[in-house]
Amino acid sequence: MGSGWSSEEERQPLLGPGLGPAPGAAWRSRGEAAAAAAAAALPAAAPSPGRVYGRRWLVLLLFSLLGFVQGLVWNTWGPIQNSARQAYGFSSWDIALLVLWGPIGFMPCFAFMWLLDKRGLRITVLLTSFLMVLGTGLRCIPISDLVLKRRLIHAGQLLNGLAGPTVMNAAPFLSTTWFSADERATATAIASMLSYLGGACAFLVGPLVVPAPNGTAPLLASENSRAHIKDRIETVLYAEFGVVCLLFSATLAYFPPRPPLPPSVAAASQRLSYRRSFCRLLSNLRFLMIALAYAIPLGVFAGWSGVLDLILTPVHVSQVDAGWIGFWSIVGGCVVGIAMARFADFIRGMLKLILLLLFSGATLSSTWFTLTCLNSITHLPLTTVTLYASCILLGVFLNSSIPIFFELFVETVYPVPEGITCGVVTFLSNMFMGVLLFFLTFYHTELSWFNWCLPGSCLLSLLLILCFRESYDRLYLDVVVSV
Repeated sequence: MGSGWSSEEERQPLLGPGLGPAPGAAWRSRGEAAAAAAAAALPAAAPSPGRVYGRRWLVLLLFSLLGFVQGLVWNTWGPIQNSARQAYGFSSWDIALLVLWGPIGFMPCFAFMWLLDKRGLRITVLLTSFLMVLGTGLRCIPISDLVLKRRLIHAGQLLNGLAGPTVMNAAPFLSTTWFSADERATATAIASMLSYLGGACAFLVGPLVVPAPNGTAPLLASENSRAHIKDRIETVLYAEFGVVCLLFSATLAYFPPRPPLPPSVAAASQRLSYRRSFCRLLSNLRFLMIALAYAIPLGVFAGWSGVLDLILTPVHVSQVDAGWIGFWSIVGGCVVGIAMARFADFIRGMLKLILLLLFSGATLSSTWFTLTCLNSITHLPLTTVTLYASCILLGVFLNSSIPIFFELFVETVYPVPEGITCGVVTFLSNMFMGVLLFFLTFYHTELSWFNWCLPGSCLLSLLLILCFRESYDRLYLDVVVSV
């Protein structure tokens, strides 16, 4: 975590030389040994950490709203791409690049991880929200030159993409800093899922405000329609800019870096340094295994979702229906993800089992969808209901696994700081998604093979999770030391 609760000397490994298990205690788990070492390191006269404050929900609300708006701004152009082509002269490459600025924004992810680890939550969140203010502001500059206007829009989307590492990575850091052990998974789910919900709501906001172009209108009517569409798009851009400015003002006025007293022993305990954290992550085979189980299927699913309308076109599903499928799969994933996280808070130590159940459902749903699209061979009923059901269930199972993965990552590599752990994982996932989207931009003529990547990636992840040996070092620290 941040350095405010511990000195540089304290930010060394919990189990340094001489702090390992005693010769007669080889039976103790790694988590119990870490908890015992941390208990010995705490001053005897110091009060046991464990105070929570009601303001934690306000902090969570501000952070979650920031993530929601960041996702909304990122997905501004996809749902209204036909209108944007007519209003600003965007090409197919422009539309694809506007989406790619999100994954590209994760390139300096390690700098934001360093800032979060060294300077804490407030400075990082303020910088993130300020980048969003600049990004949404650039898109609103009134310029008649369409070439310059397109460049400003691209620059604004890039700046908004640079805010992605914080809103995606800092959720476990925030939950550990402000919430007790029996609320951490729930807080992580809310903070991480709201960004996806913002991207889903863009499917509603854009088409409701911005009319679709009418290609059959006469020339004069077409020019009037183009001006009307441009005015509506600018209305959306100004509204998003205003909301971002309001959130930045609220964050600047009140977003404390940490509570006066930590909510748990894990929140007050020492962490590894930035350099040692990367060494620990890259040398931990269990972490690399579970990181691949997260990055591969979710990267494939993100790329598949981006071309879902093209995949469903051969089976006579419209672009509007494809958009609604994507919307409900994300909304369902957010609801189920928060419910699963709350369940994980009530029954601790069940993260692996929850992931096994979710990815079993994802494998079955993706297989159902793929075989349904091959109805000429499998003779399965190909209806709107079956396509809706299989796609939405797939999105629900995969999206709801994200906060569970985040909590398992942190538990597996503790005492590596939460921001660094999740930053490495989301960096891998976004780079995988970016490469896949870049590939699909140029090779999208034949996409039937892409359907088979879904069940294959879900099955691979299921096998990796099944072989994964779970541990709950941070949870042991809270339970053993607190008792």
